[in-house]
Amino acid sequence: MSQETTVQRLAFWSIIIGCTVLALKYVAYHVTGSVALYSDALESIVNVVAALAAWWAIRVSHIPADRNHPYGHHKAEYFSAVLEGALIIVAALLILREVWFAWQTPKTLDQPWLGLAINGGASAINAIWATVLINRGRIAKSPALLADGKHLMTDVVTSVGVFAGLVGAVLTGWTILDPLLAVIVAVNILFQGWNVIGNSVQGLMDMGVATEETIQIRDVISANAGGALEVHDLKTRVAGRVTFIEFHLVVDAKMSVGDAHVICDRIENALMEQIPEASVVIHVEPEDEAKLPIGTAAVPFA
Repeated sequence: MSQETTVQRLAFWSIIIGCTVLALKYVAYHVTGSVALYSDALESIVNVVAALAAWWAIRVSHIPADRNHPYGHHKAEYFSAVLEGALIIVAALLILREVWFAWQTPKTLDQPWLGLAINGGASAINAIWATVLINRGRIAKSPALLADGKHLMTDVVTSVGVFAGLVGAVLTGWTILDPLLAVIVAVNILFQGWNVIGNSVQGLMDMGVATEETIQIRDVISANAGGALEVHDLKTRVAGRVTFIEFHLVVDAKMSVGDAHVICDRIENALMEQIPEASVVIHVEPEDEAKLPIGTAAVPFA
């Protein structure tokens, strides 16, 4: 099974699992009447909508390049992640609205242990699936899967906090703990929503690769640039799962086009072995375009 097929199947199953978890959390809220469990269920609605958006975006991102989109459709996943962040913020505001009403008329929870058991089972499902999405999202360099997984993991953390707090509320009889926990959930997911949007916007702004990966790229180029004189103006950008790499390669002005092409092919193949989804553009220049003195043993970076 190709990586593309795997990513699309994971995105589809996120919808199914999201609907299942939503149903369980709503039952938990219906059984108890807890505003904190209501907030947890409301966040699960966001999870389902976000999973639908991620599934759509991943399908679009795998459409081959065409006349109107010569660089492909990879950035579609960032739009999904931005939408997810916005939905998270909307959910947090709706939770705060519900908290306001609950704060004015606090009430004792109905059948708390049954509701907590159901909610705990839903959270366990979310924890397992979030781990799968985060791991596969990193491997496939899928912003949509990664954002979905991180959001679900946030949901798990807040659910654990809600669970512990409601146990305390039941044991102590402090009904005020219920809306207080909902406020904590709302603030937490507001923070997470802001992070999801911020990371996605960076992708839309053509953010370069991390420092560690830049060093790796430079090392690969240097190790495979034998016959060239210098490399300069290295630039990178990330669009979804694809890493775009471009740089200038200085060669002897008397070198034939064929020999220069051999060097370029060697570098490009080596880069694609390290970064399978890399797109490499190399601009070949004569030696009078060098930015450093020519004559060192190794191929220098300027």
